[in-house]
Formats: sequence, structure tokens, C-alpha cells
Amino acid sequence: MPANRKSHFHYKAGELFCEEVPVGQVAEGVGTPLYLYSYNSLIDGYREVCHAFSKLSPLICYSVKANANLTLCRILATEGAGADILSGGELYKALQAGLPPQKIVFAGPGKNKEEIEYALRENIFMFNVESPGELRLIEKLSRQLNQSAKISLRINPDVDPKTHRYITTGKRENKFGLDFDEAEKLYPLIKKS
Repeated sequence: MPANRKSHFHYKAGELFCEEVPVGQVAEGVGTPLYLYSYNSLIDGYREVCHAFSKLSPLICYSVKANANLTLCRILATEGAGADILSGGELYKALQAGLPPQKIVFAGPGKNKEEIEYALRENIFMFNVESPGELRLIEKLSRQLNQSAKISLRINPDVDPKTHRYITTGKRENKFGLDFDEAEKLYPLIKKS
């Protein structure tokens, strides 16, 4: 945590508080185990990221897969956040939370036909394309539904991050993204679409 950001979890007289609420009191009221979030910590963190990139006017998207709690998503929606989703279920949750479709980016290699159609009908902001087959499917469904689809390409740079093999995503043999040659070959299809 940056030195200038206040923690909203703290101790008073040996008792843990979340903001000004004793955590023990919450546990007694709802039982344990429990998840307890600080509204102010969430807002402060989001605003800090917004401020850090403010000169670039970015779309800052919350990764719904990190925590699809509707209340958290609603809070971030009211702050102006977008959503990074990986499935039709996450799209549904993001929309239910009030995240506008024009701020939703659909990422991940597992998009199926029904999910792509759903996202097109909702007029989401963008698809992160992971493969040639996915690009062709998005292009075909866009034509069938008479919708346009913005896309970005997820490039797999074939760089070894020297981490555990189960969490590596940037090597050629990983399932995520396109290598540079594949991306270049897709350019004519992207340009004509």
C-alpha cells in the first residue's frame, strides 16, 4: 500500500476495526467465516489507479473474475469503472451490477458462440481476440446480427517469465493469445471487416 494511503482496517484498544465498525461485532452478527470489505479501501484503490493514469484518459476495467460480488461491482460502476469479463455469466453479472456495456471488454480464450452473440446484442465495448478461429466467429456472428464489433488482439510475445509452468501465459506453447505471425496474417480479415 502506498505510504500516503490510509488503511481502513486498524486496531483500537486491541480490537480490529473495518473503518469504524468492530470486526468482532460483524462476526457475531453474521457468523464466520465471512468476507468483509472496506468501501473506502475499494474506492481509494480505484481512484488511485484512475489518478495514476489520468493523463491518458484510460478505460479502467475491473476484472469480474477476481470477485463477482454484485455490491463491489455496483460500487465500481458508480465510480465509472468498466468490466473485464471472461464469460457470458460474468457479462450478465456486470450488467446486473450496472456496469454499462460500452465499458465491457470480453477477454479469454473460452468464448463460445452463444456468449459472443450475447455480447454483440448487448453492444459491449470490445472483444480481446485470442485466436484466428475466434476472430472468424466474431466476424461471422457480427454479420449475421448486423452488429459491429470492436476488437483488440491478445499477442503472445513468446517471452519466458521464468515462473511456475502452470501460471505461465506468455510462451508460444500457452493457450493464451496469438503469436506475431498469426496476428499479421489476420490483418487483411480485420481490415476488410
